[in-house]
Amino acid sequence: MIKITDNAQNHFVKLLANQKKGTQIRVFVMNPGTPMAECGVSYCPQDTIQVTDTELKFKQMSAFVDKLSAPYLIDAEIDFVTDQLGSQLTLKAPNAKICQVTDDASLMERIEYVLQSQINPQLASHGGKVTLIEITDDAFAILQFGGGCNGCSMVNVTLKEGIEKELLQTFSELKGVRDITEHQRGKHSYY
Repeated sequence: MIKITDNAQNHFVKLLANQKKGTQIRVFVMNPGTPMAECGVSYCPQDTIQVTDTELKFKQMSAFVDKLSAPYLIDAEIDFVTDQLGSQLTLKAPNAKICQVTDDASLMERIEYVLQSQINPQLASHGGKVTLIEITDDAFAILQFGGGCNGCSMVNVTLKEGIEKELLQTFSELKGVRDITEHQRGKHSYY
């Protein structure tokens, strides 16, 4: 679930040496699955460990993760980096803002994951976003654009040459995409 590099483990061991015996670390996500998600690391005294926590055992220490944070910390990595500016602990959690889906998830869940993790970050650079509304019985993904994409003169190119191509390559069961947005030009749109 979480990779903690040897450098980070050594750093934690030094910090834990000054804590009450048996104290480990806790890795967590506040506001998981939202754009405001933030990851953190704290001390984890023995009396705060819950039966629903997952214990991750490393060479010199353990890390505990609460049940709610666990799916959002898949593929996370903690490192301790030293450069010209000093030393710092880094925590990268690519799935903190959206929970990674499994291969047996529904088509709607898998498409939503691709939209949120791959497509919307690209659209955000132009102030836009796209939302999956439904999957039709004839296997079309119905999408709605928002933000700067609403009213943009390039929305059809974005839809057909970008989003549709990527979704069709990823999901063989999908036949295409359709846009239900009532596009209105305005100050929010890019031209």
